[in-house]
Amino acid sequence: MKRALGVDIGGTKIAAAIIDEEANILYRSEVPSDPSDKEKMFEQVVNVINNVLDESHLNIQQIEGIGLGVPGILDRDSGIAIFQNNLPWKGFPIVKRIKEAFPVEKVVIDNDVYMAAFAEWQMYGANQNETFVYFTISTGIAVSIIHNGDFIRGMGFAGELGLFPVKAANGIERLEQAAAGPAIQRLTNNTMTSKEVLEKYQQQDEYAHSVISNVVESLAHGCYAITCILDPQKIVFGGGVINNNAFLLPLIKQKMEEYCIPDQKAAVSRLHISQSKGDAGVLGAGLRVFNRKGVEDCGKTKHLINHE
Repeated sequence: MKRALGVDIGGTKIAAAIIDEEANILYRSEVPSDPSDKEKMFEQVVNVINNVLDESHLNIQQIEGIGLGVPGILDRDSGIAIFQNNLPWKGFPIVKRIKEAFPVEKVVIDNDVYMAAFAEWQMYGANQNETFVYFTISTGIAVSIIHNGDFIRGMGFAGELGLFPVKAANGIERLEQAAAGPAIQRLTNNTMTSKEVLEKYQQQDEYAHSVISNVVESLAHGCYAITCILDPQKIVFGGGVINNNAFLLPLIKQKMEEYCIPDQKAAVSRLHISQSKGDAGVLGAGLRVFNRKGVEDCGKTKHLINHE
């Protein structure tokens, strides 16, 4: 059995998993991040890898390679984490340092949202002849696009849907300001957390319904923009906000249908929810080691916003 090790690095926590080629998680470990210092942060990455290896009773020579999902701006050619909003790595040679810490030949690095998108594309069949969109709603909002087996990266801002202006409670706002996790809390003037708002919505609270109605309209507006531009075969929603509140998807579908002209309405049935949920990042990072069914291994990706 071939095995790979995937690592999902965030400002709050770092997860690592050993997976097989069929996207089964065999062993998983998680540690808190330590963004107080670049070396302390790296030490936590090493710790989580060692933890999952210890749990599995495998040594690194039994692993095909390591995949790293890192937020922010990356130079994938050189294996350097150039900049992140919430990590202390500025020009940090993450791939070189991992290879120094572990005798492994193959280390793959990519933006964390791209890694999660790759996992979901695999889960939904990895169709080489389709346009696939992964739409993450969490602390931030971002999109990753796979077209005919390769990512669409543009010049650095492809997929930054969080920057897109949409209809919002206060007029027109960037989608991330209108509908990401922190935005839901702000809409209550910080009287409730986003989690509390979503819980109260399900308890039929009238105020929570008004807040979530605005959030859903903004998300549907953004989703409709993607549909008009790309007309993708699939849009898969992931990220903590929707993974933990699956009731949002039918609401988004209902609102988006109001935007669609009659010939577009079939697009609503092509909206789906994540299959791998919170494990999308580690799964995608591990699967990129195997690099099954397309998606390039080299080049540069630049993302200016953290979407943990």
